[in-house]
Amino acid sequence: MTSFEAFAVDLARTAAAVTLPFFRGEYAQENKAGPGAFDPVTQADKEAEAAIRRAIAARYPDHGVIGEEYGEDRPDAEHVWILDPIDGTRAFIAGLPLWTTLIGLRVQGTPSVGVIAQPYLDEVFLGGPSGAVLMRGDATTPLRTRACPALTEAVIATTDPDIFTGAELGAWTQVRAAARLARYGCDAYAYAMVAAGRIDLVAEAGLKLWDWSALIPVVEAAGGAVTNWRGEAIDGTGQILAVGDTAIRDQALVTLKRAAL
Repeated sequence: MTSFEAFAVDLARTAAAVTLPFFRGEYAQENKAGPGAFDPVTQADKEAEAAIRRAIAARYPDHGVIGEEYGEDRPDAEHVWILDPIDGTRAFIAGLPLWTTLIGLRVQGTPSVGVIAQPYLDEVFLGGPSGAVLMRGDATTPLRTRACPALTEAVIATTDPDIFTGAELGAWTQVRAAARLARYGCDAYAYAMVAAGRIDLVAEAGLKLWDWSALIPVVEAAGGAVTNWRGEAIDGTGQILAVGDTAIRDQALVTLKRAAL
């Protein structure tokens, strides 16, 4: 494990010390969206990101930070940490253990290290130069995506079909019709399951930088691939396609490209 990978794991544990006491407990929350919409943020989100930022500043004061709750600090630095303290705040509010803490490190603009952590389940999915592993308790297990040559055999996921626009929803619906099984509501935990060889494909839209930066190193280090809906490197469109086997990526892209931004 590299020093940056080990530090990313430490940051996940720092966040867990903040979030776990709030989970299924009492905490302040607010709605960031306008009237008629719901985009929640909780006390746990804010306090966890603040704790992570303090730890980064103490260890690497020259590094940049981009976080969902507190914005950008030196975003053009050579090393930039990208944070989502609670990805899946709706799951957190509902008491469902499918929310995660996402911690990514970008080096010279390229995602290098990623952590997807679910502290209630005591799971840390780590991806980086040393490979991909699941850390749970004292055990560390290598992660590997599974072979899935046909979309008709695939288990696929998205957080919620409501995230898609009309064209995107039509494309998702066609991919869903071809797949064996679809699951919803997993947020970033679905990408961890791609790396673990349990889910074969995740397609989403409208994602922000902090939603996907940590996912790429985890999935790719486990043998998978993450692209936009054109099959290219992730960009600012927010459309994400993660697969464990590139054979089904090509099959899904036949449909998804029609709605690609």
